[in-house]
Amino acid sequence: MDHPAPLIDFPSDETGRRSSTAFGRAVVADALRSVDPAAAAAAEREPDWRRGYPRHFKALVEAGLAAGGTAGYEIAEAGLASVQARIRYRRDDGDFALAQALMAAPERPLETVEVKGTDRPRTEVVLPYRGELLRGDALQRRLDAWVAAGSIEESCADAVREVAESPDWLDLSDQTLVAAGAGTEMGPVGSFLDWGGTVLALDLPREDLWQRLRKKVTAGRLLAPVSGETPGVDLLNDLSAVAQWVLGFDGRLILGNYVYAPGGAYPLLAAAVDALGTHLRQHRHDTALAFLATPTDVYAAPGTAVTQSRERYAARSARARLGAVVSGGRLLRPNYPYDTAPGINDSLVPQQGPNYALAKRIHRWRSTLTRRDGVVSFAVAPPTRTRSVLSNRLLAAAYAGAHLFDVEIFEPETASRLMALLLVHQIRKPRSAAPSAWEDEAVAAAHGGLWRTAYHPRTALPLAAVRGLALPR
Repeated sequence: MDHPAPLIDFPSDETGRRSSTAFGRAVVADALRSVDPAAAAAAEREPDWRRGYPRHFKALVEAGLAAGGTAGYEIAEAGLASVQARIRYRRDDGDFALAQALMAAPERPLETVEVKGTDRPRTEVVLPYRGELLRGDALQRRLDAWVAAGSIEESCADAVREVAESPDWLDLSDQTLVAAGAGTEMGPVGSFLDWGGTVLALDLPREDLWQRLRKKVTAGRLLAPVSGETPGVDLLNDLSAVAQWVLGFDGRLILGNYVYAPGGAYPLLAAAVDALGTHLRQHRHDTALAFLATPTDVYAAPGTAVTQSRERYAARSARARLGAVVSGGRLLRPNYPYDTAPGINDSLVPQQGPNYALAKRIHRWRSTLTRRDGVVSFAVAPPTRTRSVLSNRLLAAAYAGAHLFDVEIFEPETASRLMALLLVHQIRKPRSAAPSAWEDEAVAAAHGGLWRTAYHPRTALPLAAVRGLALPR
């Protein structure tokens, strides 16, 4: 009789049911409990988590501003402790803690396939943008334009400028990126290889995916685990084998968490890669972590963003004022009703679901804690026309019309290279943790304008979608 393969899964209730909803509700409540017991109780009582989750994820950010912002660290610690305690490692002999998935002996070690680039590594900062390759003065002008438009924070532009002025930073021959979710459009794999780095690529064993990855190998080298005919591995089944394989390589490691999966698989993957990162840092103390934060989430935004947004709202057109009145106040509400610093920017898109929000929050929590005793690359990425976004007709339409509300939607090649440059900056010039956790999340943010638009994004999104549907593709 065949035994079921080991699997990372949600905890079971008294009936044996494993629910992503129950898990998400419990983790959010646990994260809030010590800082805001009332908000924790509200999360636990939420009768419709699928629809009601946004206000509880907003509460996580609001509560994190307590005690001068230091409460954000306490929330991150409690949230991750809850994830690690609740996620289970299922085997035929029972359920175990997630850490056991790293300690278990793999059934067989993974082999390695390698692809070496033949080009000379690139040594100049070049940014693809709307059919052009921006460098030098053209790149500087684009950064200035983005800052003026409110598409990126000034610290983002400053970081890119500093990399451009330090070409030796682009020599990544001394760096090894462990890319979990190597095939994602937004990931930095292509750029990392262009700059001569080594990539340990972790993704599913799908031939089409690995053909795309092989085409990215210009310079540098790409290595991937293999146990069958096609390179790749399932992190939910083979985590211990992956850990053993990664630790078999010498040198400083950067674990980049770029995984994505639909539905309940996403928080499971986020938890699995988080456990892998903890394991690697225990064995290699200099291991760095890297994350791409979604712009469609809730953040504490700096006072300059609040000011620009409120100025735009005050200068809105008569037509916009009338539209807000006709809609009964449902549309075109202000992004920041009050002049406070920091302000709460709620750009969360409910249609993306609570599993997506929780996975991204796990990334943010780990980034917050790691910066206190290690090196981490974290930046809010811009809204981008990826394949997954364009597959949703309404979201694609909203993106098409977003420019009408001062929000720029980036093309994947631009967003990917921009975020790769920020990765280089944060690895080459790591910074200490700020007293307030939210401040670190605001550094180098490239939110596309969501933090600085006049309107609360969810009250402008329907109008953007209507206009987007009418625009030619």
